[in-house]
Amino acid sequence: MLPLVCGLSLGHSGLKPSTLCAGVAIFTLFALFTVSRLRKWPRLFPLCFGCAALTVLGSAYYGYTRHFPADWDWLPPREAELELRVTRTFAQQRADRTSGIAVIAATAPHLSELVGQRVYFSLKLPGGMPPPLRSTRIEGIGVISALPSNPSPEDFAHYLDNAGVNFRFSQGQVLRTLKPASAYRQFCARMAERFSRTLGAGIEARHPLRTGILRAMLLGQKSELNEAQSWLFRTSGTMHVFAISGLHIGVIAAALHWLISLLSLPGKPRLFIELAALWLYVDITGTAPSAVRAFVMVALFLIAFVLRLPVNPIAALTASALIVICFDPLQVFSASFQMSYGIVAALLLIGLPLAESWQAAWQPYAMLPNATWHWHQRALDRVRRWGLGLLGIGVAASLVSAVTGVQFFQLFTPGSLLINLLVIPAASFAIMSGFGSLLLGLIGFELGSIAANYAALFFLSITELGIRGFMTLPQLWFQATFKAPWMGSVTLAALLLSLLIGYFRQWTGWNRFYWAPFAVLLLGFLFGVHFR
Repeated sequence: MLPLVCGLSLGHSGLKPSTLCAGVAIFTLFALFTVSRLRKWPRLFPLCFGCAALTVLGSAYYGYTRHFPADWDWLPPREAELELRVTRTFAQQRADRTSGIAVIAATAPHLSELVGQRVYFSLKLPGGMPPPLRSTRIEGIGVISALPSNPSPEDFAHYLDNAGVNFRFSQGQVLRTLKPASAYRQFCARMAERFSRTLGAGIEARHPLRTGILRAMLLGQKSELNEAQSWLFRTSGTMHVFAISGLHIGVIAAALHWLISLLSLPGKPRLFIELAALWLYVDITGTAPSAVRAFVMVALFLIAFVLRLPVNPIAALTASALIVICFDPLQVFSASFQMSYGIVAALLLIGLPLAESWQAAWQPYAMLPNATWHWHQRALDRVRRWGLGLLGIGVAASLVSAVTGVQFFQLFTPGSLLINLLVIPAASFAIMSGFGSLLLGLIGFELGSIAANYAALFFLSITELGIRGFMTLPQLWFQATFKAPWMGSVTLAALLLSLLIGYFRQWTGWNRFYWAPFAVLLLGFLFGVHFR
């Protein structure tokens, strides 16, 4: 997978195919010469050749999926009438506007080279027309322009560039709907509206702001958060808790697994029902890329469990990333892809080993037989194991989030480690309560939904008040940027490489005491980060 990602990155950097092929050929010849001198030619020849081929394949695959029409990088914006197939929609504050990402399905003959291109659209809706749903075909008129080739990381154009969008279509309006959304997409939209009403039952009138937080957590409706809430969660390093991510899908998958196991179904039918229900939830909430990645990861674990296969978390993580890259290679460049896979990799490569080493180093009752322990000693031992395990996971996550926070959000949040240690448990209970409310609402038990909403509100109150309390302390966040965009990518790559080397050497020898990843992070910040 790493050579494929390398090829995609080289293609994204704008490297010409001829230059890439020449470079790969030179590197391959050098590698083959080296392994022949080491007398390992028969075993390493296929490896070197395969890595070179995958690198070239990744670059070619990027060029195929991100084809940019010639001359459009310097042509001025122009008025156009386009037929669009909507693939993703964004929330709008105004009811008379719509925006999202679409694929250009048809154009005038002189713009035929635009057919098949991804485009960001922001258009006015005619009076009385509802916003288009995913899979809707619309006709619109407006101004189309090419996005800049190297947008700044803090610009919205950078997000669009990483999503594979080449053009912007705005300053116009939707003319008509050519084909309505499919019946399934309309069903998903109706269920999303029903879920939104369910989560507001009994609490929205008195607690509108926290109801918005609950909807953001369970339905991915981040537009429900006001600017003050968004800023608070970003600067505290807890924004991932209030948008659908791996944490949410994992908690909901565990709840579904427990509920469906009560039916005492055979393994394969139960697996099908679990995955179908979980995917339906992901699709109803907008099919966010982070949710899809988490679904793939959970699906691999469940399939291995039902088929009685050995579960290797690192292999499952790698397989999940490879599946996602094959279906949508441009996700490699998104902030959520790098953060989610980077953080999970850090948890597995250093978080768990670090927690185990701390637990082994501090055993206050190791000299006493377990049978002679009193209740308070057993309680302290459970707290010790739970606390050190959580601390190890938090430290591992902070290693990656320190780099990606500066790289993508221009924020360094050293206080996020302590905040997340307290926030994530409370947020998990809020997610479970909110999911319980949705299930009770589906069966028509409104009183139960209201009770579950109040339970979720209680945990949300603890979460929000805890974050606000921590943020009153000084020096918990700083505005920071990398001096050059490539420095952030290099620092993250070096950090992950040090984690891989340490893990495969079992954190022994010169990797003892887990110092290498922290040294990489320190060097990256000393020489590459500018604090404002």
